[in-house]
Amino acid sequence: MRSHSPTARGFTIVELLVVVAIISLLIAILLPAIGKAKDGALVTQSVANLNNLGKANATYGADWQDRQFTAIPDDFGGAPANGICATYQSQVACLPQQIAGWDATGGLWGFWIAGPLCPSGFPGNCGNIPVYIANEWSYANGCFGSWRLCNYKAFNDYVNGKYYDSVFWAPKDKYNLEDAQPALAYPGEFCPPNSTGGASIRSTYVWSPAAMWGPDVLSSTIADAPNAGKPNQCGPGAYRSPASSMAAYPDLKTRMIERIWLQNTEGGTLNSGFSPPSPWLFNQGYNSAPACLYFDGHVTLTGVSDAMEADARAKGQNQNNGNMASSAKGLWHRGTPLGGDGAAYYSNQAYDMLVNSAFHVLTTDGIQGRDVTGAK
Repeated sequence: MRSHSPTARGFTIVELLVVVAIISLLIAILLPAIGKAKDGALVTQSVANLNNLGKANATYGADWQDRQFTAIPDDFGGAPANGICATYQSQVACLPQQIAGWDATGGLWGFWIAGPLCPSGFPGNCGNIPVYIANEWSYANGCFGSWRLCNYKAFNDYVNGKYYDSVFWAPKDKYNLEDAQPALAYPGEFCPPNSTGGASIRSTYVWSPAAMWGPDVLSSTIADAPNAGKPNQCGPGAYRSPASSMAAYPDLKTRMIERIWLQNTEGGTLNSGFSPPSPWLFNQGYNSAPACLYFDGHVTLTGVSDAMEADARAKGQNQNNGNMASSAKGLWHRGTPLGGDGAAYYSNQAYDMLVNSAFHVLTTDGIQGRDVTGAK
């Protein structure tokens, strides 16, 4: 009896094309969802970083009578120094040094300022003073200041005691995180700059410099001139660190923020308007929405467009308020070279023509002001 084996049959071209089309369709559907989920996870990590930094700020305040972090002594603006570094160093005291940390060979790194009242052998000079004050009032050194240095030793001791700790970089800040990566595994307090290309890598997160000054410095009622000597116009209390409890709107005033444009990015990683090209800043895109830590401790994404709309509403409401300086009618102060309309904090190098904001950086009334106004 003859048996018949089944005949083998392959896919037809039409069937194969159908399978390929179905797979392609599934990939097209799933890839955006996977991308959004991955992006959401990275945002969640940045929010967690800010939550941890918020706890560190609270612990710092518990140790220092509720004060905000500052690197400059409270009496720097008083007599006889009156805000002059050389006078303070020679007649008042040796400034507390801005230390990054110890390296493995026993070297101590930081921004130093020597003076007659300092121990002998201290390096540095008063040329480093812009690193000690909250922020500069011009672009002379890139509007630098202690607001950019949350991973320095005076504060990182409240985190993990290391300059290079992953909590200081948002996972979406790929450019800076990649540069910092060689030092993240280093067990000591600080890794020498030669391991990171010759420069110390700054944290993604920054304090609000407006909230680090005495409230009079960005007061809505004190008329001021847009010049680099601004703090000295506001009396001896200008440099005094305000208490966190002085926040009049703790749920509306930002405390720390992602300085880099990380959400809803456009235009590539680097802004060619900077020399050398550097990452875009948080307020250089209308659709940017940086993760922000507020003074009440909550962390949320705050749209730059929302901050601009809130500022416009405040300007409208305050238009006829004769008790307010004309430069402070809105939620961010126009009375410095960093705050002018159309040229607010690096807005000249912005990605689009819509954005113009210095929220967080130049908040009117400083710690007693608002960066947003809540629900529209």
